Amino acid sequence: MPYAPQKTIGILGSGQLGRMLVIAASQLGFRTHIFAPDATNSPAGDIAHDCTEAGYDDLEALAAFASKIDAVTSEFENVPASTMAFLAKHCLASPGEAALHTAQHRIREKTLARDLGIETPAFWHITNAADLQHAMAELGGDGVLKTCQLGYDGKGQIRLSQHDDLDAGFAALGTDDAILEEMVAFRAEASFLIARTTDGSIAHFPASLNEHKDGILARSIAPADLPAVVIDAGQNAIQKLATALDVTGLLALETFVTDDHRLLFNEIAPRPHNSFHWTIEGCANSQFTQLIRAVAGMPLGSTNCYGQWQMDNLLGEDMTRLDALASTSGLHLHLYGKAGAKPGRKMGHTNRQIKTADQTGLITPE
Repeated sequence: MPYAPQKTIGILGSGQLGRMLVIAASQLGFRTHIFAPDATNSPAGDIAHDCTEAGYDDLEALAAFASKIDAVTSEFENVPASTMAFLAKHCLASPGEAALHTAQHRIREKTLARDLGIETPAFWHITNAADLQHAMAELGGDGVLKTCQLGYDGKGQIRLSQHDDLDAGFAALGTDDAILEEMVAFRAEASFLIARTTDGSIAHFPASLNEHKDGILARSIAPADLPAVVIDAGQNAIQKLATALDVTGLLALETFVTDDHRLLFNEIAPRPHNSFHWTIEGCANSQFTQLIRAVAGMPLGSTNCYGQWQMDNLLGEDMTRLDALASTSGLHLHLYGKAGAKPGRKMGHTNRQIKTADQTGLITPE
């Protein structure tokens, strides 16, 4: 699809990632159309040009939506893959059915990584309490039991040791489609992000180092101060994954880094990623701009970054600090337009430069 002005980009999902995509699209002169069950009065719907409020399985509404857009992307990976396949018959669809289908299930994504030669923690598919008993015996140590689908921000997972009541642990998760993963001793959590166009052109972003609190990302610092062997492994891994899944748009990879500089696969997300919100001010082209470029048929832009940056999430409990944050020199404040500030709910984020380009001594993709 050759680049032309006045295109309309469809966005599946109505949250903060969709909102930031709307902003990026508007800066490039494109219109946006949000499709979601809660499209109106939502962070993305509030500022988009058009909204369709309907379920992702409403084929009549999807067909009408498709007739009004030139390309479509998704702000989260839990849109049904069948929805993406339906829309792909009408226009360019990002990230693509294969990427969504794979990212929606922890066994599928880890199996793909392992098949591509990317190191993963040991894992087992758990469908009943007996499976868990056998897997824990094989593991011989501590593990994490997770739902295979829909878990996020620390939800849908339980830590287990050999002495725990495993039957009770399985029952507490409330699903017969789970994964047991080896508990990994790691020194850092790092994420990698790649943009890819329909013709296979790619652009890597600098890696991010991440800190979590209560299962929720609290802070990212980038470019990550990690050995070159780790950066190379992450970029090679994400490029293999994006190619295998024929991604159009963005693919993020979350990893564990061990003390001996091994990189272990954690999970993928074929969408903008929280740990790369720093790119809004920190890169020549943000992750949101790059995704819009990819789906609009534009060439990918530079991912050169302006020094080293720190991104901090703002949760509901942080809203009392807004006046102080707003008056802090050099701090870029981003709020998502959400009405209700609840503890643990992502309400916004801040970006700030912590080192200039001359001070970092770090290698960026360009």
